[in-house]
Amino acid sequence: MDSLLKLNLTRRQLLKAGAASAAAAAAPSVAFAKAPDEPARPPVMTKVSFEVNGKPEALELDTRTSLLDALREHLHLTGTKKGCDHGQCGACTVMVDGRRINACLTLAVMHEGDRITTIEGLGTPDKLHPMQAAFIKHDGYQCGYCTPGQICSAVAMLGEIKSGVPSLVSEKLTARPKPSADEIRERMSGNICRCGAYSNIVDAITEVAGRSA
Repeated sequence: MDSLLKLNLTRRQLLKAGAASAAAAAAPSVAFAKAPDEPARPPVMTKVSFEVNGKPEALELDTRTSLLDALREHLHLTGTKKGCDHGQCGACTVMVDGRRINACLTLAVMHEGDRITTIEGLGTPDKLHPMQAAFIKHDGYQCGYCTPGQICSAVAMLGEIKSGVPSLVSEKLTARPKPSADEIRERMSGNICRCGAYSNIVDAITEVAGRSA
């Protein structure tokens, strides 16, 4: 009985010590804490110029502004979606000089002079890009939130295959990869569709790849 009481007391002490340690770790360091009367520092602003969907754009931005926020909040190109904002879902995928990137993971000021293509720059309702038309034909979307990123990623991905860039499932690093279902699934794995329209997305990309070939 005494040993059981002693064990319970020890466990209580351990829990208290753990809670105290967690609180101390979460508390801001005194050395870095801002004094209550210290004024907030103004943002550092800078000018950046790039080409977006064939149109030159010049902005003055906080240096901390992501490319995603520059496109959505400053240029009002809201086709590019903000999903996780951590580079994990692919909803914000755009093309920079032909290469696909997650716009949420890069700063706008890093793209001085670059050519940026968003979903709005691929096609119009009157003249769809072949990938956009294929997504419609094969029902490659449901809620549609991930679709702009999926389409931009798919267009750039086929460019990678055409250029001979291998993937983790390519049989040979020196051979030109083929747009097989395995290649497409591997290369598109960074774009998440929470509705689960993956098979239809693969069908749409496969059709466009076949036309390109």
